[in-house]
Amino acid sequence: MNINHPGFPSIEQQTSRYFTPTARTQANGEDDGMSFEQVFRQKSLAENQTQRLIFSKHAAGRLADRNIELTASQLERLNDGARKAQAKGIKDSLVIVDEYAFIVNVPNHTVVTAMDSTSADENVFTNINGAVIN
Repeated sequence: MNINHPGFPSIEQQTSRYFTPTARTQANGEDDGMSFEQVFRQKSLAENQTQRLIFSKHAAGRLADRNIELTASQLERLNDGARKAQAKGIKDSLVIVDEYAFIVNVPNHTVVTAMDSTSADENVFTNINGAVIN
């Protein structure tokens, strides 16, 4: 069936307009030849490496109650510990930085609670499946 209407472009016109080899090129005009899976993995890896931890309301309250102030170096080490836990497939991790202990929900990039060495009752931590000492 061949329908030609002057107000509507044909499928062939749309195909040539949107599905040309130039549509797959990068902004610099070069086709890098990467597959979708390679691009997706590279993007996911970059996002995971730059993902920063957030503190839950509970964790922020614990930091304030216990007068815990973290330095930039300690925060970076906490983030690094969470990245290491993620690389090992840990879901809920204990991350120890200096005299502070943090429970981190790794998939959500969230610090669930925080304590110092004087607040850890009997030094028992539950509901974790891994630990990182950083």
